[in-house]
Amino acid sequence: MKKEKILVVDDEEDILELVRYNLAREGYTVVCAASGEEALQAAEAEPLDLIILDLMLPGIDGLEVARRFRQNSRTKETPIVMLTAKGEEADVVAGLELGADDYVTKPFSPRILIARMRAVIRRRSGLSEMNGDVLKVRELAIHPGRRHVTANGQSLDLTYTEFQVLFFLAKRPGWVFTRTQIVDAVRGDDYPVTDRSVDVQIVGLRKKLGRFGHYIETVRGVGYRFIES
Repeated sequence: MKKEKILVVDDEEDILELVRYNLAREGYTVVCAASGEEALQAAEAEPLDLIILDLMLPGIDGLEVARRFRQNSRTKETPIVMLTAKGEEADVVAGLELGADDYVTKPFSPRILIARMRAVIRRRSGLSEMNGDVLKVRELAIHPGRRHVTANGQSLDLTYTEFQVLFFLAKRPGWVFTRTQIVDAVRGDDYPVTDRSVDVQIVGLRKKLGRFGHYIETVRGVGYRFIES
């Protein structure tokens, strides 16, 4: 069975080799980059299935690299797992805002990193292979297979996480979900993010929905729901 091609970006040679060795042992094809510039060049050279990205890079830092990946049509949908020593809430939120799919802090276990990486790939693959009908909720049309949303006929440019949150809530209008339930549904169990991270995703999603942003309602002290018609 074909194994995915993974780009690993880290300026620490020992970390780069540790990740490369463990991924190669699992049968993955590994491309390495020691700087943001090298990472951007590598992504242009060949299609990638996932990117493991350090934040503290020389030259172009990891957040800027992630931003450019999300702006590039070749890497816009490529999953990103951030691997970094910067584990403060502000760093987690910044990474999520840019569309990161997971966030692993150093020091780390290679086995856990690979397990989280596989979970991201499974979630992405599961969504892209869905053949369900378009979910239509009033002026919104949500296509899970193509990961595409239109509002009153106008296409919306959502990040992977924003799409997942919208799809999860819109499937069950009127149901109230806690932030923890939203995190578990979108990213899997035990994903280490804060309530603030979920709030940031909701704020970004409402902004992109424009005049339809009020469809996502805050339930004070509990979480969020998609309003019923």
